[in-house]
Amino acid sequence: MDILGLSTSPSSGGAYALILNEVDGSRRLPIIIGTFEAQAIALELERIKPPRPMTHDLLRSVIQGFGSYVKSVLISELRDGTFFAQISLDADGNELELDARPSDAIALAIRFDSPIFVSASVLEEAGIVSEARVEEPGAVPLPTSESTVHLSPATKETVEEDTRVSSLEKQLANAIANEDYERAATLRDEINRLKG
Repeated sequence: MDILGLSTSPSSGGAYALILNEVDGSRRLPIIIGTFEAQAIALELERIKPPRPMTHDLLRSVIQGFGSYVKSVLISELRDGTFFAQISLDADGNELELDARPSDAIALAIRFDSPIFVSASVLEEAGIVSEARVEEPGAVPLPTSESTVHLSPATKETVEEDTRVSSLEKQLANAIANEDYERAATLRDEINRLKG
C-alpha cells in the first residue's frame, strides 16, 4: 500500500482520514486518525523538519541508536471498528514484532521508507473498491459517471452517518443564524445522539 492522502471533514470532530491505496490494485483503505498523528505523517511526507524532534522522530532515533530499523508495517486486524497494526523491526538480524496503532506504525514506516502492508481480511472488510484512476499524486478522485466506488457495509454505514451529521450541522448553523434556538437545541441533541 502507499499513502494516497489525508482528508478531514467538519463532522469528523477534528479527526482525519488517512487513505491508503493498493499499489497493484484498485482498493483503498480509509483509517480514521487523530490530529497529532495526521500532523506527524503530513510533516514527514512533505519533508518538513520541525525545529525540535517530534515523538516519531525521537522514536526513529532510538531505534537507529540500537542499530535497528523498521522492516515493514502491517495493518493486521480490524476488530469492533478499530484497526490494529504490527511493526516489524530488524535488530542485528533478529526480527521483532511490536503491536502499534496504525497511525503510529505508518508514521514510523514513512520515516524509515519501509513498506506498508494490509492483510487481505482487513481489505476485504473495510476496503473501498474504486475503478477511478488517480491523475495526480495525493488527489482523491470524486465519483463521476465514469467511475464507481463500492463500499463495504461497515464503511457505507459510517459514510451515511457522517453525511447525516454533516447535514444536521448545516441545519443547526442556519437555525442559530435565524435565532431559532428551540430548533437549534433539537438539532444539537440529534447530532450528539448520532455522534454517540
